[in-house]
Amino acid sequence: MQFTAWGSILTLPEFFDQGDLVAVLSTQPLGRALDYKAPEGGCRPGAFVEVPLGPRKVLGVVWGPGAGDYDYAKVRSVIRVLDAPPMRDELRVFLRRAADYTLTPMPAMLRLATRAPGLGDPPSMRKVYRRGGKEPTRMTDARAQVLEVLEAYGDLSFTLKELADMAGVTASVVKGLVAQGAVDEHDSPRDLPFPPLDPSLPGKELTADQAAGAVLLEKAVKSEVYGTTLLRGVTGSGKTEVYLEAVAAALSAGRQALVLLPEIALTAEFLTRVEARFGAKPAEWHSGVTMTERRRIWRMVGQGNAQLVIGARSALFLPFQNLGLIVVDEEHDTSYKQEDGVLYNARDMAVLRASICGAHVVLASATPSLESWANAEAGKYTRLELSSRYGPAVMPQMGAIDMRTEGLPSDRWISPQLKAEVDVRLERGEQAMLFINRRGYAPVTLCRACGHQIGCDHCDARMVEHRYLKRLVCHQCGESKAMPEACPSCDAEGRLAAVGPGVERLGEEATALWPDARVATLSSDMYGSARALKAEIAGIAQGTADIIIGTQLVAKGHNFPNLTLVGVIDADLGLMGSDLRAAERTFQLMRQVAGRAGRADKPGAALLQTYQPEHPVIRAILAGNEEQFWKAEAQERQQAGVPPYGRMAGIILSGPDVAQVFDAGNMLARNDRALREIGAQVFGPAPAPIARVRGRHRVRLLVKAEKSVPLQEALARWIGQLRLKGDMRVAVDIDPQSFY
Repeated sequence: MQFTAWGSILTLPEFFDQGDLVAVLSTQPLGRALDYKAPEGGCRPGAFVEVPLGPRKVLGVVWGPGAGDYDYAKVRSVIRVLDAPPMRDELRVFLRRAADYTLTPMPAMLRLATRAPGLGDPPSMRKVYRRGGKEPTRMTDARAQVLEVLEAYGDLSFTLKELADMAGVTASVVKGLVAQGAVDEHDSPRDLPFPPLDPSLPGKELTADQAAGAVLLEKAVKSEVYGTTLLRGVTGSGKTEVYLEAVAAALSAGRQALVLLPEIALTAEFLTRVEARFGAKPAEWHSGVTMTERRRIWRMVGQGNAQLVIGARSALFLPFQNLGLIVVDEEHDTSYKQEDGVLYNARDMAVLRASICGAHVVLASATPSLESWANAEAGKYTRLELSSRYGPAVMPQMGAIDMRTEGLPSDRWISPQLKAEVDVRLERGEQAMLFINRRGYAPVTLCRACGHQIGCDHCDARMVEHRYLKRLVCHQCGESKAMPEACPSCDAEGRLAAVGPGVERLGEEATALWPDARVATLSSDMYGSARALKAEIAGIAQGTADIIIGTQLVAKGHNFPNLTLVGVIDADLGLMGSDLRAAERTFQLMRQVAGRAGRADKPGAALLQTYQPEHPVIRAILAGNEEQFWKAEAQERQQAGVPPYGRMAGIILSGPDVAQVFDAGNMLARNDRALREIGAQVFGPAPAPIARVRGRHRVRLLVKAEKSVPLQEALARWIGQLRLKGDMRVAVDIDPQSFY
């Protein structure tokens, strides 16, 4: 996806006086802005306001002058202007263009930009403590420890818990010093600025390749002109250190920076590296952050008091005041695509936002998406290459295990050859990783008496056994239920059997094969919090496990210095189905997970268990010639006219009545003139591969068009014919990444 640089396009008055008509866009699903009278004292364009809507008070943003198409005497007034910096022109343009591209109603886009609680609340206060002017009447060791901490940190203030923890004393010791005037207690705003980052601190020593790349990125950032760089480097090549120099350049220029990561679990190690580089921790924005901290980050970003944000895809919608750099780490990762609500790809939206505010984008990956590779090939993106690992580390040796010759029993998945290789690593005191991209214990629970497979009551999907939780779980809707004693279909007892492996079952097998080894199973649903998952990963890096069992979670950016062997249990898994990106994703995943091995001074190896060693994708993975793979994949896509050389859009109709949903789909398919006018093709309607989710029947249509046509405009006219009845819904997925 490529966007032309486009600055502010909003021509608005600088101020609205009291009584002027203003258009206020709210987060309510109204589809348009409503007119209100500016409040006493007036307001600015972009001001966050509270307005009446029926009997309620709702949050909104002053979007521009009112339309004036309603009786002025009946127009209600804005209740108040909130104590928050107005939304900048740049962010309003971004939301408008993102809405136009994804065909999303503007209120839904505004909700993405206001996802913090209590934005209308006055700043809250908390008690903080600093050194007082008096000495305690009686000095104890505990009191001395508190005073030493306060004197060591000068004018800094601490919460009661922070001060007590740092001094190693109880809260009552601090309170006793307050009573004697040796410690001052006072109120302070809860939403405090983040500590300043120091870009002048020295970073790690860079190799020649890294230093050259860093210089190019620094120059691009300092130009304050939009551009995108594809930073491609083999796993372990030190891409992070290179783009941290670009972050330093942005901070030195007084601009803010945003680094997007695909997984919460990656943030702990990354934050440590950022703190080491800049002397303080940045803001951290993702689903694991508390609501109080979300509000603080939102406010501080808007005031310019958070220089650097490390976050998930939704961080793109924060109200940055002077955004100079966006880094999308592991830019190929599928988690950057939002698959419900507003359907957008954070990688593409990062490029869009940067093009509007004159920022630079760095797309970093060892295995870039074909879209980014094609843009670099076409000269739209600058390309930087890091071809070797940092320091003494070398790329792992790749090999395949032909499972057709291994003679495994049907209830075992670790081949004798792979077991022998793990044995060697354990004898050396090294770590081994066994990878399978399936959560839970087993993907299917089958009755051996009648053949019934236990499915979800609300979806057309099999339920996955999670033995760790002692429950069956639907991975589509999240519904769970206890494992039954008898078959729900024929009532036979003791005949239910787990079919196929997940990480939990693989962990069970590993424990049986290596009873003296420490086995750690990493899967996102096995930990109650992001903090617990981060702690487990940090422990593994320090050597608390001998064998690591993991899902896709372990393939992303983790650094386990003592890991020298990666065994992929089922390399063929991603090659099944009709997804046009199946080959690309399998190639990326296998290369990424293999890259976890041998990242320090010990050589690594990666072995792929496969029943199709002659498959072109498996052969390409083993050969390691990535450029050849991308060229072959690009040629196939180009001939087929599919992304990135063509355009696609998915239309998903859903509702409780399957006949009604199909009728709507057939009506659209028959009345496709708006699409035929631009040469687009319509396929469907057809049941979605998972045809029922949460009790709603799902029907899909797929639109395919040439790359240059105005697809969104045609889609809007085409879908505008729909008259949705009852509880029916329609979702438009521009550039779909999955087809379920």
